[in-house]
Amino acid sequence: MIYLDANATEPLREAARDAALAAMGLGNPSSIHQPGRAARRVLEESREIVAAFFGAKPADVIFCSGATEANALAIHALGEGRNLLLGATEHDAVRAAAKGGVAVPVRPDGTVDRNVLETLLAQHPGALLCLMAANNETGVLHDIAAAAQLCARHGALLHVDAVQAVGRCNLDWLGLGAASVAISGHKFGGPMGAGALVVSEGRSISPSLRGGGQEQGRRGGTPALPAIAGLAAALGGAYDAVKIKSYRDEIEAFCVGIGAVAIGAGAPRLPNTTCLALPSVRADTQLISLDMARVAVSAGSACSSGKLAVSHVLEAMGLGALAGQAIRVSLPWNVLPEAVPEFCRAYEAMARRALHGQARCA
Repeated sequence: MIYLDANATEPLREAARDAALAAMGLGNPSSIHQPGRAARRVLEESREIVAAFFGAKPADVIFCSGATEANALAIHALGEGRNLLLGATEHDAVRAAAKGGVAVPVRPDGTVDRNVLETLLAQHPGALLCLMAANNETGVLHDIAAAAQLCARHGALLHVDAVQAVGRCNLDWLGLGAASVAISGHKFGGPMGAGALVVSEGRSISPSLRGGGQEQGRRGGTPALPAIAGLAAALGGAYDAVKIKSYRDEIEAFCVGIGAVAIGAGAPRLPNTTCLALPSVRADTQLISLDMARVAVSAGSACSSGKLAVSHVLEAMGLGALAGQAIRVSLPWNVLPEAVPEFCRAYEAMARRALHGQARCA
């Protein structure tokens, strides 16, 4: 199988697997006996690794189940008493947690319009702005530095969903002025089941999940120690962005050459991601055909119970019918060079079959 769905989950890194397996034999970090203390050491060492990566203090790292929870915790805690603003192409987890917030429109290339953003910040002083570092469907990067400057000018807070960006591009989110950053371990080669919210120094966070006082009373529940240990081991793992981008560009150029449209290609993007629309061919048709050819990718829109739901991301970019005709190709950290020609062959065969079938029906 040619796996090109890294934005859904990156392949597990060996160091992360080893760390998770070692942590499975430990006790509960909240226990005071020797097995508990051993588990506590692993937990706090993992916290120190995450804190160092973000230039934060260990006390400002809150472990949780993943980015969905981390985003919800940030919006719950930092958004209290504030108006909520969010990019129109944010992940559904942010959209659900910030329900009722004002959407900040994006340009056709998928980037937030800075002038519109400043107008909205002026209209909602002291707001909480939720803006993802990189879009999960298109790979488009938002200008976090510019957004942070605008937030500072208007007394607003900035929460960054950095799920897709961590490990793939280098940014000092907290140093730029973000109030909080959400991450998920399996998006950069750790196990599923652990994420973190990293907050700026000394920022108070009230819990949305109350329990036994874990995470300094900010997130109840026994921590998923194996997943957390794996997350820390995967963080900062080797990532050859230059090589991966060259593979991505080769795929994109080939597909555009046979009639595809590369969405967001004019904007800064993650090095591993291309969103390809094939005019007049439904996304689910493309997805099924490629899967049968043993190529794993995702649709730019989600299929549920046989019904195609058009992506809100692509709709927000004003793509019209193309919003239901796009697939996402996202290359993993360990992609092999032979994946490029194999994908291109499968994509060309799929496109020819689909378009030929339409021509016969016409």
